[in-house]
Amino acid sequence: MEFSELIKTATVESVLLAGTGLPPVRGTLCITSHHLLLSSCPGGDGQPGTVELWLLIRNVDAVEKRLAGSSGTITLRCKDLKVLQLEIPGMEECLNIASSIEALSSVDSVMMMYPFFYRPQDLRLEEGWHLFPLEQYFQKIAAETSQWRLSDLNRDFTTCPTYPAGVIVPAAVSDDTLRRAARFRQGGRFPVLSYYHPRNGTVMLRSSQPLMGPNRKRCPEDEVLLGTVLDEGERGFIIDTRSAQAAKQARMTGGGTEPKSSYPQWKRLHRPLERGRPLQESFIKLVEACNDASLSMDRWLSRLESCRWLSHVKVALSTACLAAQCLDREEASVLVHGAEGTDTTLLVTALAQVILDPGCRTMVGFQGLLEREWIEAGHPFHLRCARSAYSHARLKQEAPLFLLFLDCVWQLSRQFPFSLEFGESLLLALFDNAYASDYGTFLCNNEKERCLCKVKENTHSLWAWLNQPEEKKKYLNPLYSHNPLVIWPSVEPQSIQLWQGLFFRWIRPSQYLEEARAEMQRLVEANEAPAKESAGSRLSRSLSDPAARTENER
Repeated sequence: MEFSELIKTATVESVLLAGTGLPPVRGTLCITSHHLLLSSCPGGDGQPGTVELWLLIRNVDAVEKRLAGSSGTITLRCKDLKVLQLEIPGMEECLNIASSIEALSSVDSVMMMYPFFYRPQDLRLEEGWHLFPLEQYFQKIAAETSQWRLSDLNRDFTTCPTYPAGVIVPAAVSDDTLRRAARFRQGGRFPVLSYYHPRNGTVMLRSSQPLMGPNRKRCPEDEVLLGTVLDEGERGFIIDTRSAQAAKQARMTGGGTEPKSSYPQWKRLHRPLERGRPLQESFIKLVEACNDASLSMDRWLSRLESCRWLSHVKVALSTACLAAQCLDREEASVLVHGAEGTDTTLLVTALAQVILDPGCRTMVGFQGLLEREWIEAGHPFHLRCARSAYSHARLKQEAPLFLLFLDCVWQLSRQFPFSLEFGESLLLALFDNAYASDYGTFLCNNEKERCLCKVKENTHSLWAWLNQPEEKKKYLNPLYSHNPLVIWPSVEPQSIQLWQGLFFRWIRPSQYLEEARAEMQRLVEANEAPAKESAGSRLSRSLSDPAARTENER
């Protein structure tokens, strides 16, 4: 397929661009294979026009057109929740532009997407892809205990197509036992280590549901695997992210959950988390309510409650706190799973680590967590983020699980404003890039697909861009102060707030907030400068003054 076949009209003059909070601007509209550009008309001095719009077409979620006389208006509703309007002279041009955008935004082939064509001058292709190797994470665990090993039994992705090549497993369990256990778990997702708690040596595992079926099948290898995790007399908790009723019904279709008789040291806890269609519909209803400027206070509060988004945030945080509490306070290991183990399971394990581990609350540590617990762990980004809140297409497998995670992290950052090294701007950038990106980090559904598409060889990493010194400064929290403690969030209804920075980002002007952030950053840097200067002058004095050097050595 050639992109040119999908573009019916490439250029239109005198197009008026408008958007909430933006002054209207008239210019030339151009469609390329991946972008929509609008260049304002040049002035009388012969200067070139200014590019007023540079929109990645993959970011378009819905195209709405309205014809009036000999012209028409196209409304573009974007995946990042922005809404733009284009007034186009000429009915045929309007229809052609709308048709072209719809066709280009619907291209589903991964290797035809923009990251495979994007080549920034200041980045190399290999940068950023190997910042967070699992070997490095394992070495931290190996320094604490010898009870775990790094296995490459999945190097060809045959044991589990949605796991990465390497997984951390009990040292006492052979690869052959793991392969047999994998056949007893949906999609081959056998229990693997997600997090080692250094304070007491407990661990958090994740997997998919066991394939018990209506005949209550057993798997000795799976029982051995989970039994090895616990010493004699120890207990562990299985946090099932489905209701007890849903887990019971799953048995009728070949799934199920771990029976007490076969796993006597493990206690099962059900904490149902929504995923799939109910969560996507909740997201859609919330965005609709946020965009309705006609709502009275009572109607707004009613719609906010009926969409149930804040309830999903509360339940996700509560379940992550439960997992963290089992590890830190009960000193008991935890296995987290739902059905497939690629959605709510990862939401809980990743959130629990942000709560427990100060390393995951740094800029680099948080990126490593996302790489390990979302990307390599097999969250199907291509399926879940195919559509955002505006799409008119029939729902398939879309669900904003990753957005829910980012919202929960924002709640943590609001309750603990000094404890996270990164700010809201990083969370917003991650949301934007998960749905439409110049970079290959969130492409595909798992590592096997990324290998087949050669994503790491042919696209740039988002982490390479975010970690450039000048870029990184934009995402840091100027109030950050290292907090070595566990951060226990309040999950009371009064404590959960709407993430206005995301849901109202394009609706209300953010100029004053941005000015306040810039001033905060300036004050922090101003305070740091005398401290650095003082330290530098002391060092200089000690090097030049023998008496001062002797005093320092003392």
